This record gives sequence, C-alpha cells and structure tokens, in this order.
Amino acid sequence: IARMFANQIVIPQRFTDATLVTPDGVTLVSRIWTPHGSGPWPTLLMRQPYGRAIASTVTLPHPLWWTEQGYAVVVQDVRGQGSSEGVFQGFGQESADTATTLTWLRERPECNGRIGLYGLSYQGLTQLLAPEDCPAPDCLAPAMCGLAEREHWSCEGGAHWWHLGLGWGLQLAALQAKRRNDPIVWNEIQSALVDGRYLREGIGLLERHDPKGMALRWLQQPADQAEGWVRHRPTAAWLRKPMLLIGGWWDPHLRGLLDLLKTARSSGGNPELHIGPATHLQWWPETNQLLLDFFNQHLKSPPTLSKDKTADIKLWDQGDERWSSQSGTECSSACWHLGSQGLACFDLKDGQLLDAAMPGSGTCVIVHDPWRPAPAIGGHLSPTAGPCDRKLVDQRSDVAVFSSAPLQSSLQLCGRPLLMLKVSADQPAFDLCAALSRIPADREEVQQLSTGVLRVRRSMDAEHSQITLELQPLFVSFQAGDRLRLSLAGASWPAIGVNPGDGEQRFGPPNSECRVITLFLDLDEATLQMAPLLVPQAG
Repeated sequence: IARMFANQIVIPQRFTDATLVTPDGVTLVSRIWTPHGSGPWPTLLMRQPYGRAIASTVTLPHPLWWTEQGYAVVVQDVRGQGSSEGVFQGFGQESADTATTLTWLRERPECNGRIGLYGLSYQGLTQLLAPEDCPAPDCLAPAMCGLAEREHWSCEGGAHWWHLGLGWGLQLAALQAKRRNDPIVWNEIQSALVDGRYLREGIGLLERHDPKGMALRWLQQPADQAEGWVRHRPTAAWLRKPMLLIGGWWDPHLRGLLDLLKTARSSGGNPELHIGPATHLQWWPETNQLLLDFFNQHLKSPPTLSKDKTADIKLWDQGDERWSSQSGTECSSACWHLGSQGLACFDLKDGQLLDAAMPGSGTCVIVHDPWRPAPAIGGHLSPTAGPCDRKLVDQRSDVAVFSSAPLQSSLQLCGRPLLMLKVSADQPAFDLCAALSRIPADREEVQQLSTGVLRVRRSMDAEHSQITLELQPLFVSFQAGDRLRLSLAGASWPAIGVNPGDGEQRFGPPNSECRVITLFLDLDEATLQMAPLLVPQAG
C-alpha cells in the first residue's frame, strides 16, 4: 500500500463553490480558494466566461499560488456560462452582475473587505463595468482589454479581425454546446478549429450554433462605420482607483489598453502601465511578481502612491530587449519618404525609405491575386502572433518592400507608426496591409516589429487620394548599421478576410467571386512618421 501511494500526488483543493442569486432571480456560481488558517483575507475577484476551474491559468498563476501569498481568490462563472444560470449576452450583462457580486463578496466570511479585481481580456473589461452607484473595489488590474467593441475588440482599419473573431466566437459557441450537453456540436466546432476549416466555415458554424452570440453580431456589423457599435464608459470613481494595466506589443487589444489609460487619466486616475514582450496568451514571467507587488501595496498595507506622483510607465524595448522607463509621450522626430523605380515588388534593392531631407518619388504597382493572398505572419492579428522573421514573405511579388540605408547612428522609435500616401485601385474597394521591420546590421533576418491594415472603399474612377494607415504601436531601438523596412501588400490573410474588391460588405476566405485588385501607389508625397504612444498627462 505504501508503494502504491508513494507515486501519487496529493493536490490540495482548499476551495468551495458558492452561489449568489441576482435581483432578477439568476444564480451565479463562484469558486473560492482560501489560504491556510483562519480568515478573513484580502480578496481577489475574477469574473469570466470560460469555466471557473481554469481561472485564466493560460496566463496567470493558479489561485492556489495566490492563496500562498495570503489572498482569498474568487473566480465566478458569468451569467450564462459555466455553471451559472441565465443567458450569456456578452459585455452588456456585466455591469449589474458586477455590482451584485461585489455586494455579496463584501459579506462573505472569507473577505476582510479589501478587494482587488484581476484578469485579462473579457475578464479585464468585466472589472470596469459597474453602475454609477456601485462602491468601487480597492484596486483593479485589467490586462489586455479596451472599452470600444469595434476598435478594441473586433476591428482594425475598417476591417474585421477574421482569424481572431471567428476563433473566439467559436470557443464561446463550443462552451454553450457543452452547457447543453451536446458533444456532437462541440466536436464539430473543435475539429474545425484544429484543422483550420474555421477560416472558411466559421460564419456558418456560428449561424447554426450561436446565432445570437456577441462574436457573430460583431462580424455582421459594418467594420468601417461607428454607428451601432458599443463603447463602454466606466464610472469615473472606478477609474480613479489604483489601477495596473498590462499590455503586450503583439496583443490585439493594445490600442484599447492605451485608450483606457487615456480615459482613466481624463477622469483623474493615474494608472500604472507595463507593455512587454507578450502576445495575448503568452506573457513574460515577471508579470506574476508585478501583480503581486501591486496587490500587496494596495490590499495589504495603506496605499502609498500619491495622487500627484506619476505612476510607473514601463516599456519593453523590442530592439535592445530590455525595460525602459520611457514616458511614451515623446516620439522620434524621424520621418521617411518612399521612393521606387517601379520594381519594389520584385527587387529588394529598388524600394527605398528615404531620409526626410530627400523627397519621395516614383510609383509602385501591387497586384493582389485572391488565389494566393499575401499571408499574415507574426504580429498581433495572425494565427502565429508574436515576433517573426518575414524575410520569405517580403520576397513575394505581391509585396512591395521599401528599405532604408544603414543607419549612421543609433535611433529609438516609440509611438504609433503612421503611413500617409496616395493610393488608388482598379476596383471599388481594396485593402492595404503594412509591416514595419528591423534588419540588424549583423544578420540576414527581417525582424517584424509592427503590422497594420486599412480597408478602403471608393468609386473605380476616383483619382489618387491620400490615405492614412496606422500600425500597431511599438518601442524599438536601432543600432548604427541597422536598417528599417516597410512592406506593403493587398492582403493579410487570415488576420483579416480577403477583400472581394466589389465594394460590398462581404469579406471572408478567398472565393470565385473575389477579384484581382491592382493597387497604384503614388510615392511623391508618401510619408512614414511616428505619432506619440501616449497623450501627455494633464498638469
């Protein structure tokens, strides 16, 4: 018997499941983990739609780790998900349920009255949604989220997130199938995600299995029109509470996080911000200590952060691969023009990023063939999110490449890259997709730093008109001898759906109705420059 049990691992559960009933009669289920000994304790609350047992361990430590640090942890299944009753309707349901949950939690014997909220993505926004009269928690740590459902959750540059929107929507649909005890539908969705069929069949799967879901609703709303989209507006009292914002350079919600910082500051808040080498689901290890220090400061001891003190802004340098206290309100004055002799899609030496003192010149023609659309790799929207070497993609004949001369001295870029140029097409609609990369002096690789997309609709006979394409924010140092590269294409599949070119709101996988689209780039006034990462704090 001793030998039999010697190889078994005893897992300390130390949790209980507890319920509360909302004013409209819905039962919400939470799992509560507690430290050893007798409480009460400072308490961390997470409200999420993926099942309380998971507790966001894809990025965050298991609740047992937090209990070892002296915290009780409560993870709740939101309405209509996991074991909680009701119908899941997305973000719109969370404000009232957040208030009910906090009232319930403050009366629990495990909680000493000091509460911190934590979690990423959906769990990030649930922290911020509450009625005006709901007392705020002591502190919040929303990671990788935003307030605007269009700009921060589902679209960029007037185009829907295709891979991400479908993948997330189908995950939620599969969870609903599990609640219905429908393994056939669950297996159908899961197999489509595993073998990639979701990119072609995803809309149909959502229409059949989650027709009223939030993800399908987003994909059916025009991405280039603000009307009908929701922007959530947290109460100012909550935004003034101590707040830790965690973002990643390759996270699709980074712009949303920066907008949240701006919104909090305008409400009198002073959040702490850390943007690191992270995708949405792959963080840097030190985030655990970062969160622990934040909660220890605001839940275990009297707050020490003066309202007038500037909160920490920490940015990971994508070039030097180290942290910096760069404020983000200043950006490089560097500016580049574009030049080509017409072969930027065929000769890597033809397209040039020219110093601001040299005028841009020439033209460039990009032909987008929907049979073989230019692929999305790395970055913040593709299935392979993160840093990558895009050398092979830049060798395609449907990708125009513009490279700078080797830098004469070191250079630091911090901000939001903006590309402005005149472009037209032979079809009523087109996409322009951009990538910025660093080519180190001592290596052959093309280190992709930032990507962006812009969807344009106009009449076929329209003259060249200037467009502005904003890329993902970045912070990167270049050394003398390094080069900067801008790559342009007519697609970014499957980060965004393929543009059929007809000007209608129909996008998705390549199909027989998609048109070949020829883009004409006038480079005479084309400019690449940086806008500040952050708006300076008032006062």
